[in-house]
Amino acid sequence: MRRFSQRSHLVTLSEINITPLLDLAFVLLIIFIITTPLLTQSIELHLPKGGNRDLHIKKSDVKTVEISSTGYYKFEARKAELPVIISALVRDFRADPNLVVYIRADKECRYELVAQLLDGCQKYGISRYSLRTEPASQ
Repeated sequence: MRRFSQRSHLVTLSEINITPLLDLAFVLLIIFIITTPLLTQSIELHLPKGGNRDLHIKKSDVKTVEISSTGYYKFEARKAELPVIISALVRDFRADPNLVVYIRADKECRYELVAQLLDGCQKYGISRYSLRTEPASQ
């Protein structure tokens, strides 16, 4: 009679159970979906009324600068100083000549802040910008 060794009864696992990994991936995906809108907050601005919507501008060509009523700037949802913003706009303009700068200035901010931004843009040849407003009530 032949005897079997204990080794023949051991089964090696050649497959990895990926169910827990998929569960983890879905949980992380849900967390990122929930938290992403919270990260893209802008300053609370009260824009002046008037103006029409832009219809023919691609989102990839748009850079947004916000100016708060207290006098600080935000560029692409990050607080920044004016020289840093202008140098970033110049760099983006050289990479994309179709660049359009959206300027969202609070209706209570000093006009001097808007003028300084416009002067910086014009100095480096950025001539396409849009002063953003709230749509006029009809």
